[in-house]
This record gives sequence, C-alpha cells and structure tokens, in this order.
Amino acid sequence: MKKCLVAPDSFKGTLSATEACREVEAAFAAAMPRCRVISIPIADGGEGTLECLARALPGSRRVEVGATGPFPGESVEAAYLVEGETAFLEMAQCAGLPLVEGRANPLASAVAVRLAGIEVVAMCDVDLPMH
Repeated sequence: MKKCLVAPDSFKGTLSATEACREVEAAFAAAMPRCRVISIPIADGGEGTLECLARALPGSRRVEVGATGPFPGESVEAAYLVEGETAFLEMAQCAGLPLVEGRANPLASAVAVRLAGIEVVAMCDVDLPMH
C-alpha cells in the first residue's frame, strides 16, 4: 500500500491548513483509493497556528478573549490555547495581515507597542502552576 504525507500550511484568504488537508485527502481518495493518506496540518506561526496546535494537543483548552487590534481603538476577538502548564498565543489573531488589509501602515499600527496587550494579560490570569 502506498502512503502519502500531506502537510500543508494555510492558503491565505482561501483555505485553512485543516481544510487544505481535507481537500487533498478527497483528491487522493478519488484518484488513488488504495493510498493511505496521513494528514498533518501545519502553520508557520501566523494564521492557523492555534488551530494546528489544538489538533496536535487534543487535551488542550481554548480560551476566547477580547484583545487589542492592530490599530488604536480597535478590538478583536481572539483566543489562546492552554495545555498543562503552557499557554499558546497566536499573534496573527490580533495583528495578522487579514486585519490590516488595505491599511498596512506601520506608522499607524500600535501592535509593536502594545503586543496585543489584552490577550497577553488574559493569559497571565490563567491559573497555571508555577515552578
């Protein structure tokens, strides 16, 4: 039996890495039904990173928070993931390219200064054991 490893990142603005895996799996099923497909959605730290981590860490807990957006006065809905003693933050939810599309002006953006402060503060409030 042939095996195929599918490990895509997202396709900006079209498919998440998980959706891309499903599409490739369906294509292999149609073209090579006896092929065993192993799908591992991946991310480069940008959009979709939290989704990929959640799939890789099935015991993790997703926490939704309001966060500071990429420009002064903007708020966004974001999330972070908690697994054991570790919290994972995807900055792209607060400052990713889709949020600044058509307005990408580093002089107007406050992200570099605030670093999505509300989300980071919310993460700090999580009761994680300290060593």
